[in-house]
Amino acid sequence: ISGPSGVGKDSVLQALKLADYPFYFVVTATTRPRRPAERDGVDYHFLSRPEFERRIQAGEFLEWASYNERFYGTLRAPMTAAIAAGRVFLLEIEVKGTRQLREQGIPGIYLFIAPPSVDELRLRLERRGTNSKADIDARVRIAVEEIAAAQERVGGKPLYDHTIQNQDLPTTIARVAELIGLRR
Repeated sequence: ISGPSGVGKDSVLQALKLADYPFYFVVTATTRPRRPAERDGVDYHFLSRPEFERRIQAGEFLEWASYNERFYGTLRAPMTAAIAAGRVFLLEIEVKGTRQLREQGIPGIYLFIAPPSVDELRLRLERRGTNSKADIDARVRIAVEEIAAAQERVGGKPLYDHTIQNQDLPTTIARVAELIGLRR
């Protein structure tokens, strides 16, 4: 699952977790600072930049990307274990990471969550109350690029199988669950 910052990816994933759907959530690693309510190993694996770079060099990431001067990536070991166990897994991933997975031929259903508009996305980021105006401006610029990139093709296939416009969170949650075949 990909989409711009503030589009509702975390809210969708949190709702699916709380609904007790049978899936494995792959926890992303990042170099960004931890927000007040976040827990290491639950929300993200919070790594220092040197540790993240060491793990890149060691080949420990299935994919990784730089976003807004921070690194984000998927550690190879948990994802490999989920695939080997035949489990449905969910991964929140940047557009650059999606490209890497597609280029590697990693099977899956790739979803892009889009905002109703760029103006609405900006309002959501402002309401979040955790980002400066400069950071919001940067995130909106990146969002415009991500929305355009969602239409790309990689190896003759669309980068994303489905784009879901998040106008209404409950509807978006239900649509994501339906598209990935989650049943209780």
